[in-house]
Amino acid sequence: MKENGVEAREAGEHIERELMILMRHRELSVPRGARDGGALDRSAYVLLSRLEVQGPMSIPDFVEAFGLAPSTFTRQTAPLLRDGLVERMLDPDGGVARKFRITEEGTKRLSAQREETVTRLAEVLTDWPTERLRRFVSDLEQFNTDIERLAGRPWPRSAR
Repeated sequence: MKENGVEAREAGEHIERELMILMRHRELSVPRGARDGGALDRSAYVLLSRLEVQGPMSIPDFVEAFGLAPSTFTRQTAPLLRDGLVERMLDPDGGVARKFRITEEGTKRLSAQREETVTRLAEVLTDWPTERLRRFVSDLEQFNTDIERLAGRPWPRSAR
């Protein structure tokens, strides 16, 4: 075990608790009307975000990107298709599998929800000094990219 193994373990315990609390806050921050069908659920938000940054993906592409069973994505894409947020298309590279791409409506709903989330986060961060904000963003990105590296599943990042 590394010298900092104990410290890393203790930090992991604190981070686990804070991430759980953060996810709870995120769930509570969805406006009541949005919970009744206006907002995207977590899986829809994640899948649409991935399609937005990566482009069209097939079920096997989703499986490779997320490491979950094909049935999970079949189940998650069905309501997206039904609601007109994604559409099936032929593989532009000539592959056999159909691909899913985000529709104009999907982009519109994703953008609206992202804007609301960003606005709420900005409210929390408004009094933070610039250097603290930069450090937090950098540390959070490093944390996520280290997880992705260990999992072997990097998340493509846009140049936003």
